[in-house]
Amino acid sequence: MNLGMIFIWLAFICGWGATFYSIRYYTLSDYRAKIRLSKLEMMCTACITLSAFILMTYLLSVNASYEYVFNHSSKDLSWFYRMSAFWAGQQGSLLLWTWAILVMLMFLRYTGHTKELTETRMMDITRMASIAIVSVFLTLLVIDNPFSAYRILPSGAVEATNWNPFAVLFDVPYGQGMNPLLRNPWMAVHPPVLFLGYAAFTIPFAAAIANLVTKDTRWTLVARDWMRIAWLFLTLGIGLGGFWAYEVLGWGAWYWTWDPVETSSLIPWITATAYLHAQTRAKHGEYGFLAPLLAVASFILVIFATFVTRSGIWASVHSWQDFTTHGLVIAIFLLIITGISVYLLAKRYLENEKNISDSA
Repeated sequence: MNLGMIFIWLAFICGWGATFYSIRYYTLSDYRAKIRLSKLEMMCTACITLSAFILMTYLLSVNASYEYVFNHSSKDLSWFYRMSAFWAGQQGSLLLWTWAILVMLMFLRYTGHTKELTETRMMDITRMASIAIVSVFLTLLVIDNPFSAYRILPSGAVEATNWNPFAVLFDVPYGQGMNPLLRNPWMAVHPPVLFLGYAAFTIPFAAAIANLVTKDTRWTLVARDWMRIAWLFLTLGIGLGGFWAYEVLGWGAWYWTWDPVETSSLIPWITATAYLHAQTRAKHGEYGFLAPLLAVASFILVIFATFVTRSGIWASVHSWQDFTTHGLVIAIFLLIITGISVYLLAKRYLENEKNISDSA
């Protein structure tokens, strides 16, 4: 039995179930929906945590019957590189990203000063938007499952199954191992630091959307610390990646090469930096349009960076070169969140203009 695949499917069901009940609770104030939402959110977090643990175990033990393990781990690698193989491919890095968002949501709800805002409408929308984003990522994990495994067909041929968790697995005695370019100590720190930064952008985005809907100025209490965390991890990720690329891979001697993926991670860093400056006045009621604009733009640019990496539209040493269903889903998700954000921002802008003209 493919337990990892089952946990991914359960997380997918729980994620979309939590999204449905979060919308129901917000629109109908149904207390039963709130209880189910909390249970499903915790179940989703537990399933993703277990699936991540199982994948790490398979990578360390080199259980090459699983396609992801076969492609990225091998017995000739030290445990250090077997562990780093977790984020060496699309599926593993997305699993790490999804897990990080869910853990951050738990911290948001149960720790710090933000837990005092748990019962507010603003926090309801923040939670709803965050869970919806997680659900999209879980959809990607179902489409391209990190627990895709090799099985023997009746004809005797061997193929990878992405959907059947009960298939009898073909015993693959070895793995082909990680890409030689990735066999570097920086591989252990650069990708996870970058993905933790990407994950942290989710909460300021969701809080900004909540502010645009409810006009609750307390959204800065939610967004402030998480944007700082996102900025810190993204800064470290870009810096570590630059050191790795320029000093080890021989790209050059500490100059910017304008690689598409490299540049696409810099742009949300710029908007996040601008937000951190704007938020100092946003808590006093200023920048009622600019602050949420920057928070929203930062997350959209992160998703755009992900699209650049995973679609293969632009050639890059970072990117996977094929445009697959994965890239199509990310493109659709990017268009949807951009459309919703533009609508809400335009509405806020027109309201501000109307207030200015009325006061004049």
